[in-house]
Amino acid sequence: MTDVHRSINTTRSALGETLRDGCSLTVLTGAGISTDSGIPAYRDDSGHWLASQPIQHGEFVREAAARQRYWARSILGWPAVAAAQPNSAHHALASLEKRGLIDCLATQNVDRLHQRAGQQQVVDLHGRLDQVVCLDCDRRSPRADVQRVLEQHNPGFGQQYAELKPDGDSDVSDVLVSGFQVPNCQYCGGVLKPDVVFFGGSVCRDRIARIKQSIDASAGLLVVGSSLQVFSGFRFCKYVVDAKKPLYIINRGDTRADYLATEKYTMGVAECLTQLL
Repeated sequence: MTDVHRSINTTRSALGETLRDGCSLTVLTGAGISTDSGIPAYRDDSGHWLASQPIQHGEFVREAAARQRYWARSILGWPAVAAAQPNSAHHALASLEKRGLIDCLATQNVDRLHQRAGQQQVVDLHGRLDQVVCLDCDRRSPRADVQRVLEQHNPGFGQQYAELKPDGDSDVSDVLVSGFQVPNCQYCGGVLKPDVVFFGGSVCRDRIARIKQSIDASAGLLVVGSSLQVFSGFRFCKYVVDAKKPLYIINRGDTRADYLATEKYTMGVAECLTQLL
């Protein structure tokens, strides 16, 4: 691995050469690209948890108390995610796509900021927070509609202040959580869940296949702002290396795939992507 600390424009890098030659890449992004938009990341630069671990899929499905805790925290955290705006890193990737240099972008984020920046070919690997799905009838509803229902069931609750956590989570006291009323699906009375892949859940096979197809057709994989600690993203690093194609990583901190990387840029993602343009 070549660990590049200097400006990407002043370094004769393989990544720079690939893009200057007009070769398109597959891109994988993580939480580090959205922190400049005000959405916190789960881990620090060393890959350690910044706070308590997020809710697990099995816990949410099995336990009514877990669902109560999730929605009580989400009613306060969602508005900040809904109001977040794409930053220069999102716009840089959208610009690279317009120039034909990105074939497909897969994101581990659920904030939809890539789409708001104008990115066209996006795979939401872990789903999207702006939708809610019923686990019984599989009907999907806009998160904004569910927010209004949550507020109707819990008058005044949404007016409280809470510190924002990753993916629309927030800090809420156990006392407040215990009195929170969780609505059911308005169509069948079933259990409502954000349309995202919780930790411990399974990523849709079609999404995995789409990313692998893109890697097969492109010149390599560029990872932006992810520590790659979860296998759902790390698998693509192994896949591109097994295909004997380059793996480029832009991330200020350590990643799980550093030992596999062709080049690693230990820079802020917005700075590095802006220089690429």
